[in-house]
Amino acid sequence: MLVTVIVPCYNEISTIELILEKIAQSDLARKQVIVVDDGSTDGTRELLVSKLQHTAYIDELILHESNAGKGAAVITALKRANGEAVIIQDADLEYDPRDYSKLLNPIINGEADVVFGNRFSGGEISRVLYFWHRVGNGLLTLLSNIFTNLNLADMECGYKAYRKDVLDKITITRKGFDCEPEIVSKIAKLKPRIYQVGVSYYGRTYDDGKKITWRDGFKAIYVILKFR
Repeated sequence: MLVTVIVPCYNEISTIELILEKIAQSDLARKQVIVVDDGSTDGTRELLVSKLQHTAYIDELILHESNAGKGAAVITALKRANGEAVIIQDADLEYDPRDYSKLLNPIINGEADVVFGNRFSGGEISRVLYFWHRVGNGLLTLLSNIFTNLNLADMECGYKAYRKDVLDKITITRKGFDCEPEIVSKIAKLKPRIYQVGVSYYGRTYDDGKKITWRDGFKAIYVILKFR
C-alpha cells in the first residue's frame, strides 16, 4: 500500500531534518512524503529548499507564502496526495514514525477505514506534562463524542491514519488546529470503520516551542458545535 505522509511545518528549524530522517527510517515500504512549509520565518524554509528538497526525504515540497495554519497545509497537501492511505505527521517530534505500523495495520488488514491515535493509553512512552491541558483535552473529547456518538479516547490526538477514499468524501474548511475536530465530525457522519490505538507521545512545553494555546480550545468547541 502506498502511504502519503503529510508534514505540515511552521518554524521548526530544530526538528524538521530529524523528523524527515525518522520518516525515511520508518517501516513504510512505499511512501510519498509531502512537506508543506507554512510560511516559516526562522530559517526552516531555507533549510528545506537548500538542503532537504532534493533528497530522498521529500517527494514534494510546497511553500505557502504566509502562515495560514495546520489545516491549510493539510488542505494543500491532500490535493497532491496519491497514496491509498494518508498519515499527517507533525514536524515537531511529538509523535514517533515508529508507530506507523500501529496506525496502518488495521487499514492494511482490511479491518478499518480510519485509525485514531491515543496518547494516554497503550503507547510505548508518554511525556508527563500539563494537568490542565489533559483536563481540556478530556472535555473536548467528551463534547465531540456527545455529538458524534463515538467513544474516542483522544479526539485531539494529531496522529491519525485514513484511507484516502474516505478523506476524499469530506471537505476540510478549518485552516488552523481546529481542523482536527472538523475532520472527526465529518468522518463520523460517514460511519466508516474506526479504530483507535495507543501511540507514543513526546510532548513539548511552551519553552520547547509548543504552539497550541487555550484559544485553540475555544475554537475547537466552536467547530464541534458547528459541525455537530
